[in-house]
Amino acid sequence: MDETLTPASKRRPRFRRSSEPVLFRITDGDALILQQLARYRFLRSTHIAALVGRSLDRANDRLCRLYHAGYVDRPRAQLDYYPTSGSTPMVYALGDLGIQFLAERGMEFANLEWSRKNREAGRPFIQHQLEVVDFHVALEQSTRRRNDVRLLHPEEIITSSPESTRKKRNPFALRGSISRDGSSLDIGVIPDLVFGLMFPDGSRRCFMVEIDRGIMPITRADVTQSGFERKMRAYLAAYAEGRHMQQFGWKTFRVLVVTTDQQRLQSMLGALQRLKAEDPGPTLFFFALRDELRVEGPIEQVWRDGLEKNTRLTPGPRA
Repeated sequence: MDETLTPASKRRPRFRRSSEPVLFRITDGDALILQQLARYRFLRSTHIAALVGRSLDRANDRLCRLYHAGYVDRPRAQLDYYPTSGSTPMVYALGDLGIQFLAERGMEFANLEWSRKNREAGRPFIQHQLEVVDFHVALEQSTRRRNDVRLLHPEEIITSSPESTRKKRNPFALRGSISRDGSSLDIGVIPDLVFGLMFPDGSRRCFMVEIDRGIMPITRADVTQSGFERKMRAYLAAYAEGRHMQQFGWKTFRVLVVTTDQQRLQSMLGALQRLKAEDPGPTLFFFALRDELRVEGPIEQVWRDGLEKNTRLTPGPRA
């Protein structure tokens, strides 16, 4: 790749770009960092080091230069929780110059003004996105260590989906109809993440992910209000109506739920089992605790399905 001569910083305000730039060259490694930020939206410096295969010190050095040159942003919302000791890894996002750099090299973007979106992103949104990224990066690391499975990223799934799905503003959104007071109610759900596992024989298994931070009520008296039971009902209804076949061409899929503690997990299982849904019913959902996943990783983790039976992702349903 041609290297681009670009200004960077001497050093070192954290959330204000330096007014005294020096010169550095955009390298292939820097381009890889920008590509990862385009894929994940928000990444900690520790995520980036793991994804691009660099030491944390080296990754931090390049990220600092890219930040002061305007290629990446440091969302200011993290000031709400960034400790004065600086021990928490910095959060990065793709800046407008980074978007332009990738667009000039063939990557397509619906919107080129990411810096504005980064400024507008609030703390709860960023924190939730980082938990999704924690799962996604752990998944990528788990599959990299194996030669019997390949991770299918969301963009690969969209590319292989029908044209009608590819044209949608949010192609992964699912809708289904549930019964309410004798009438039909159409409800929807947007998963936090969608991915697949591809195996050497060409088969694949597809998953949607819900990262639960313990904030949303599980059950509501009014199904029109947001709650986790409503999400589960939406997935069950969409599955029963074959929306996964229509939108993605999948024969089947499973929903992975990552939650905060055992008590909340049991409440979810109770709500799910009370729904008495048709096949696959409660086994549509696999559950795990966040702290367990941090130790085991998604592929090695023993998940629990909605009937409280142990299962793993690799012997799961095929699409």
